[in-house]
Amino acid sequence: MHHQLAELFRQNIASATWSQGDCLPSEAELGAAHGVSRGTVRHALASLRHEGLIVGGRGKPPTVARSVPSQPFATFMSFTEWAQSIGKAPGQQTYEIARRRAKSETAACMGLAVGEPVVQLVRLRLLDEVPVMLERGTFAFEVGQLLFEFDTDTGSIFGYFTAQGIEISRGKHLIDAVSADEIDASLLGIEIGAPLLRERRVTYGGEGQILECSDDRYLPQAANFVIENTREARAALARVPRNA
Repeated sequence: MHHQLAELFRQNIASATWSQGDCLPSEAELGAAHGVSRGTVRHALASLRHEGLIVGGRGKPPTVARSVPSQPFATFMSFTEWAQSIGKAPGQQTYEIARRRAKSETAACMGLAVGEPVVQLVRLRLLDEVPVMLERGTFAFEVGQLLFEFDTDTGSIFGYFTAQGIEISRGKHLIDAVSADEIDASLLGIEIGAPLLRERRVTYGGEGQILECSDDRYLPQAANFVIENTREARAALARVPRNA
């Protein structure tokens, strides 16, 4: 019975009969409304709580959780496209853009020799003027040098590259969790050591060359990531060791 009741509650949330932030009726009220015991209601609510659909408990009335906007792989390459797809205004504040010599870790990621020139960028990304992600991008010099002619506070770098005739063919993504360092904490307005959701991306051009290696760090309450596959088109999703 509690499985059936939990499914009914899920439908209430999906249809916005119970909207985000709403307090749910009491266990007694829900039991009376559906002709079941409080124990059955309690089990059904526990399922929803486990799924993240409701929050509260231990003396606090359960409420419908506020959803976290998901970024599908279809818009993974562009923060701007993702923001627009969920009805938010994208924004960005550039804190650094510089030509540097590739150090060993950067050189290994990009297939370069140590000391070759690259262009590095640090930008704070915003949704509706609220900081949600810190972007660190390292670009191959032949494409990165174009950024010195572009106002990186005005919009999508990938959009600008495309307008310049640069073909962006694919990206490889690694998702993990990290603790905020001093720069993360300062720019995102959080404490040092706070958890962040990190997406590391390698972006390839039309001829298979590496254009960019990035390290994007999201506030966990601001975004999550979804991937969808079918029997006909399975996504190349793999688990890798933590130290990879």
